[in-house]
Amino acid sequence: MVEQDPPVPPGQLPKYLAEGLPKQDSETLAETRKYIEELLAWRERPVEEGDLPEEAEPVDESTHGQGTVVEEMVTCGDESCACMTDGEKHGPYLYRYYREDGTLTSEYLGKP
Repeated sequence: MVEQDPPVPPGQLPKYLAEGLPKQDSETLAETRKYIEELLAWRERPVEEGDLPEEAEPVDESTHGQGTVVEEMVTCGDESCACMTDGEKHGPYLYRYYREDGTLTSEYLGKP
């Protein structure tokens, strides 16, 4: 019977995991796999309305898992502009909100 070598870990896996995981028993590895699957699902979860900024109005949720498109009125950042105080904000502008590695991220899409 020929003994096979264990699989080679991915190059980006930290050394402490690459060396530590092979030392774990099968039950711990199975629990770790379950945790990793749950962590991936959490990072890839859809954007829900409660995750969006208060003033964002969803306009298109059919982006096929690529986030939610919203219309937003925004401030420009110019301290002398009325939008920074009680004045009317600029827009509306379209943004796509999506998750990247579990973090909610937005992308400017332009004017509607």
